[in-house]
Amino acid sequence: MSDAVPAMLLATRSLGKLYELRPLFEGAGLRVEDLSQAGLEEQANESDLECYSTFEENALAKARYFHALSGGRATIADDSGLEVQALGGAPGVHSKRWSALPDLSGHALDAANNGKLLVALHGTTARHARYVCVAAYVDDQGERTFRGESTGTILDAPRGSGGFGYDPLFLSDALGVTFGEASREDKERVSHRGRAFAKLVRELRSTPRR
Repeated sequence: MSDAVPAMLLATRSLGKLYELRPLFEGAGLRVEDLSQAGLEEQANESDLECYSTFEENALAKARYFHALSGGRATIADDSGLEVQALGGAPGVHSKRWSALPDLSGHALDAANNGKLLVALHGTTARHARYVCVAAYVDDQGERTFRGESTGTILDAPRGSGGFGYDPLFLSDALGVTFGEASREDKERVSHRGRAFAKLVRELRSTPRR
């Protein structure tokens, strides 16, 4: 890719996502900048972007918003969440804010969400779940989405200090350990986010940007 082509905008403010995604793009030889690097300061209305009922709609809403805000730069965004079978697919698209505690962020928010999940599943033995991620790409030529899923089981107590979100409670079927215990490389190989973004990267590499 020519240096004359601006780096793609990786539209997330999640440090956990950036930690996982940067090596993936770097390994593929694709240049990305996050929102801070692009000089796009956080706006109050960003929290309202994920207002839809599907991961696809939410991911596209974020990609479209930052594509416009950045003056038309090629933009990548995603929406992801945990679907628990015994809870009818909840928390789903509400995974990040399931605890309904808007003043919390980072590890404190993760802890509140995990606590609510454990309370909701107390006494339940059927704990099958899946992580879902939809990555969206928007540029002046159009829009594309890429979906990834990863199955597992919700534990009674967290294991591991890695990852973020519900990772310490999610026992991966593919790895036999929680995403909180897995290395970044192992998680990337089988996770919902790794699978969705691997599809996106393959598409970008097969159709070079102009």
